[in-house]
Amino acid sequence: MPDTSIQRLRGLLAFCGLAVVAATLAACTFTFTAPSAAPQVFIVRHAEKVSGPDPELSAAGKARARALANRLDAEGITRIFSTDTRRTRDTAAPLAARLGLDVEIYDPRRDRELAALIRNSGETVLVVGHSNTVGGLVALFGIAPGEPIDEATEYDRLYVITLAGDEVRGEIRRYGAE
Repeated sequence: MPDTSIQRLRGLLAFCGLAVVAATLAACTFTFTAPSAAPQVFIVRHAEKVSGPDPELSAAGKARARALANRLDAEGITRIFSTDTRRTRDTAAPLAARLGLDVEIYDPRRDRELAALIRNSGETVLVVGHSNTVGGLVALFGIAPGEPIDEATEYDRLYVITLAGDEVRGEIRRYGAE
C-alpha cells in the first residue's frame, strides 16, 4: 500500500473512532445537581380580615394574600401550615393553589411540636398564624421576634428564618398588597 493509502486508512479509523465516542457520549445523560440551599421558614400573620366570628379576609386581605403568593412562589416552599381559622387558611390559599400544595392545619398551642417538625424535615415552609402566636413560634427557632405585632394595623410582617445546619439566621421583611 502506498503511503497515502495508509494515511487515509488511519484518518478513516480515527474518524470512525471519534464518531463512536461521540455517539456514546450523545447517548449518555449527564446531570449536575447544585447543592441545595438551606431550608427556610417563612412565618406571617394572617392578612386583613372583616369583623365577626371566624371572619373571612377583607378585599385588602385577599389582595395581601395574593401578594404573599407572588412574593413566595419561587422560594421552594414544599409545605404550608395554618391554624384552623378561615382568615389564616385564606391567607395561605393562593400560594397553596399556585404550588399545588395542601394547607396543613396546626394547633398554635403545640407550636413546640411544629417547630421541631419543621427543623427535622429539612423543608422550606410557610406558616400562617396570628398576631399573638407568630412571635412565640419565631422565638422557638432562636430568633428575636422584634416588637409585638400591632393587632390593629400590622399585616405585612414576614419573618424569614434560614436553617443552615446549626446556624439559624432570621430577619424581618415586609410584603405588601398588590
